[in-house]
Amino acid sequence: MQYGLIGGALGHSFSKEIHEQIASYTYDLMPLTESAFHTFMEKRDFKAINVTIPYKKAVIPYLDEIEEAAEMIGAVNTIVNRNGKLIGYNTDYYGFAYMVKKYRVSMQNKKVLVIGNGGASLAIQAVVKKAQPKELVIVDVARSKDAVDYEEVYHKHLDAEIVINTSPVGMYPKNDAAPIDLRLFHCCEAVLDVVYNPITTKLCYTAKQLGLIHANGLEMLIAQAKYAVEHFLHQKIDDQIIETIYQKLLRDKINIVLIGMPSAGKTTIGRLLAKQMQKPFIDMDERIVAQAGKSIPQIFAEHGERGFRAYETQIAMQLAKQENSVIACGGGIVKYDVNMEMLGQNSIVIYLERDPANLSSNDPTRPLSSSKEAVEKMYRERLPLYLQYSDITVKNAEEPAVVAENCVQQIDAYIAKR
Repeated sequence: MQYGLIGGALGHSFSKEIHEQIASYTYDLMPLTESAFHTFMEKRDFKAINVTIPYKKAVIPYLDEIEEAAEMIGAVNTIVNRNGKLIGYNTDYYGFAYMVKKYRVSMQNKKVLVIGNGGASLAIQAVVKKAQPKELVIVDVARSKDAVDYEEVYHKHLDAEIVINTSPVGMYPKNDAAPIDLRLFHCCEAVLDVVYNPITTKLCYTAKQLGLIHANGLEMLIAQAKYAVEHFLHQKIDDQIIETIYQKLLRDKINIVLIGMPSAGKTTIGRLLAKQMQKPFIDMDERIVAQAGKSIPQIFAEHGERGFRAYETQIAMQLAKQENSVIACGGGIVKYDVNMEMLGQNSIVIYLERDPANLSSNDPTRPLSSSKEAVEKMYRERLPLYLQYSDITVKNAEEPAVVAENCVQQIDAYIAKR
């Protein structure tokens, strides 16, 4: 390996595609056991590497030189082999500083809660300290001289104004986890999470619902990679490439979730949208039928609406861990917050709006849309939820191909503003 990433589990990593968009070399992912890690470092058979969990501290004894900032932080994530000498750097510091600057998060005279105390946390703590916070509280699973435990957080630190997660809690495939219950932190202004897969962690999704400034780790990952490549190749690269790659990765990996009333056109528009964006199409109702082994009217007849919603949530849990798809949801998906919380993690949600007068009724395959009156009542009840959970609203009042193109344009505009 000439260039690449070493660490523990790397199946979730986006680093290969990021580096290969920045530079012309091949970038390899090399997961290593502890014993394999030591053998690899002793051989020194590489030009330059990045280092991730759990080896950011363990690499330091193998280095011949370490930059002052990395030495002060106590962790290294970038190593360059210059004529047999291993030189260590920490670009996590600059990657996180980039994210703080972009989202205009002010930490001066604020109480800052940093969750996690590993290698990434050390770099982030250095950024926070430079910002001159009123108080910096480090949280870890066990109390130590440097960190408090979670019990103490809930007893003494619910007044934190900035929350930063550097732990792997919430990382794929455990998307449904969050390190803290953010709803209890009534003074919180901003949430920064270094986890980048899923694109919106449960922690950041909650921050979004609460109207807080929030950012996941994808931009930090791209930024620190850009700074690492500068060390690898010994050349300066314009920061604009960070935003260019971020928008491309987001468009390539994000799910597009369509919500709206029955007969709003979610399946028709969804298929056209999937074709235009070159993403697979998924119809949630079809997945429910396949999993249940019976039709939707049969599910309602045998188990009632609650039984149907149980199947719906099971499918939502599965799709939450998927990426790069267009997903058409049933009209009632918004009735349970947990469904939208899961689907929203890797998705841009589009409310496909259609005039209630054009929504069909008397359809035997739609048990809850049995009459015009039932449809109108359902529309009044669900409209606030569609608006609450959607990122974009698109009116379905033209030819399907035109509506699908409108969706693409609004998706691109939304990504450009993130």
